[in-house]
Amino acid sequence: MVVHHLNCVSTCPLGGRLMDGRASSVVTRGELCCHCLLVETEQGLVLIDTGFGLEDVRNPRSRLSRFFLALVSPDFREEMTAIRQIERLGYDPRDVRHIVLSHLDFDHAGGLSDFPQATVHMFHVESTYARAQRTWMDRQRFRPQQWPTMQHWQTYASDDGERWRGFEHVRALDGLPPSILLVPLRGHTFGHAGIAVEGRSGWLLDAADAYFYRDEMADRPHCTPGLRFYQWMLEKDRRARFENQARLRALRREDNDVLIFCSHDMVEFEALAGRPGGTLPRERPRQAPGAYDAAARPAR
Repeated sequence: MVVHHLNCVSTCPLGGRLMDGRASSVVTRGELCCHCLLVETEQGLVLIDTGFGLEDVRNPRSRLSRFFLALVSPDFREEMTAIRQIERLGYDPRDVRHIVLSHLDFDHAGGLSDFPQATVHMFHVESTYARAQRTWMDRQRFRPQQWPTMQHWQTYASDDGERWRGFEHVRALDGLPPSILLVPLRGHTFGHAGIAVEGRSGWLLDAADAYFYRDEMADRPHCTPGLRFYQWMLEKDRRARFENQARLRALRREDNDVLIFCSHDMVEFEALAGRPGGTLPRERPRQAPGAYDAAARPAR
């Protein structure tokens, strides 16, 4: 399968270097990516997370909370949304038949409304808890305004499935090949998941928000103070979050066939995408409908 790496609108949080570890100072804003994947399969295009969408860019105050708009100050550029980047790659966005969501936070689910035809896959507990809107923070992070296509949601029990690379209850997804898997990574939210994609060079494991900073996967884990606080502020199950980080570190150390990355570390994104995080993928001619022959094109 061909996999494209997309940064679907960067966020620019307060704290600068205390957040991203590479900004020029602590008084400037940092830069975090919204790392999404576009996967070409025989079943059509599959989008893994959506980042921010067109309506988020055009009407942010009607879609997103004032709290997070002030805190992370997204760099709203329409050309960076998933739908516009898919068009730039030469595809018809209507060929996005499936979306696999790690979780329903505003910066992962904002583009759902841009793909009304797509079946959306996630764990059932994520859907149930996000819709309940139980706490003030839940209402800031889980934004029903972004979910107009709930009738197309396909949810899965998080206590069912198979064992995969040390993780239990890993799920294959209805209508998708077994080379795309939903991996329970509870902690950041109750239904948080990673998504594993098998390519010709091995597996990619998008750990989403199971961690935020690249050095959290080191043998001696380290995280910037700002991102450490941010993760604490949003976590739903602290013990599970740390346990899953430890499992991810063990997998990274022991299995060279799996490449692990998270959703927001710009250094990881740039290494995988082969371009600066604020730039677009190379523009390509319009692709013929259904032209997803992985053998015909190199992976990106």
